[in-house]
Amino acid sequence: TVLTSLVVCSFLVLSHCIECDSLVASIIMRGPYYFVIVSHEDCPIFELAQPGAPKSSDQKFVAHASLDMVDENMWNTPSTYLKVVDRFNDWLVSAFITPAGLRFLLLHEEANEERIRVFFQEVYEAYVRLSMNPFFVHGAKINSGFFQKKVQQLARKYFG
Repeated sequence: TVLTSLVVCSFLVLSHCIECDSLVASIIMRGPYYFVIVSHEDCPIFELAQPGAPKSSDQKFVAHASLDMVDENMWNTPSTYLKVVDRFNDWLVSAFITPAGLRFLLLHEEANEERIRVFFQEVYEAYVRLSMNPFFVHGAKINSGFFQKKVQQLARKYFG
């Protein structure tokens, strides 16, 4: 599919599909976000906060506190994407469970389930590629510059 895009404002992008001659509107999520991958032992192995956002230990606390809700909800759905599993003040916590049992958590303020689902799937694909490296240690902190860059690109693509 070939698309030409026009940014209408800071959160709306209109795309024109040349093949089917139709317009598609996309809404980009705005606002702070915090993404973390949590191991089986409930330890964060990868973290990404929105660039320029103030660092906050509250984000880590909220993510860790929501793990109980993630573990509870993962048995109630056959899907790997659990949607919003917890809320804390202005934060929504969305979760994705990998087949190996890693938990991907995203703290965000705007609900946009489709964008979050696709973001999780693409991050998971990047994680699978990373984990195929014979020198990769499962459960260890992820220090790969390639993986960091890829997740940052995906976050910019889906969250602005």
